[in-house]
Amino acid sequence: MNTDRKAAVLAGILFLFATAAYSLGNARIESILGSPDYLTNAYSHKNQILTGVLLEFMNSAAVVGIAVVLFPVLKRHSEKIAVGYVGFRVIEAVLLVVGAIGSLLLVRLSQEFIAAGAPDDSYFHTLGVIAEEGSFIAFQLAMITLGLYSLLFCHLLYRSSLIPRFISVLGFIGYVSLSASAIVELMGHSGMILYIPGALFEIVMPLWLIVKGFHIVKEPQSTEAA
Repeated sequence: MNTDRKAAVLAGILFLFATAAYSLGNARIESILGSPDYLTNAYSHKNQILTGVLLEFMNSAAVVGIAVVLFPVLKRHSEKIAVGYVGFRVIEAVLLVVGAIGSLLLVRLSQEFIAAGAPDDSYFHTLGVIAEEGSFIAFQLAMITLGLYSLLFCHLLYRSSLIPRFISVLGFIGYVSLSASAIVELMGHSGMILYIPGALFEIVMPLWLIVKGFHIVKEPQSTEAA
């Protein structure tokens, strides 16, 4: 039980850390690369972008850590879902890393753009758009990966009552909304409002885990029940 309590606290901390790291990292990157003249400014602000990328890498490590820490607890209720959760979190992390690398490529492209005299119309702009689009697609695919498999994660939480069921239901709503948001974004529309339920879940659940921990039943369901 003491081990489960430690796992709950660590998982909660990792959830909150991942959210904070990505939010701060993305904000630092987008403040430069989100402007129309990013090819002119990216190289001169390379340290700020690098810091943002490192924070995004830390987020990727944290999301894998969440699944690893939760694995022993989830395994008692469904080994298949527990293993799958680790696997899909790894896929999510890899996609997020790919997206972050795109930002580093834009720094290098900015350096070459400046060295070439910052031409008004050149292949630099085309390459910049491609790198930006690649990062965007990688991020949205990561959100779809997270959203879809996390429905099974929330199903397991709900069935096992490891946390209050209303939080698990919030997770269902949040991850459906997250997947829908990513699909809407890939279709060329704004889906930012759909992030809200998922963001709320990934704050409420970690806080619950840190303060209350898991509700561990004496006789967990068979791993074959999944």
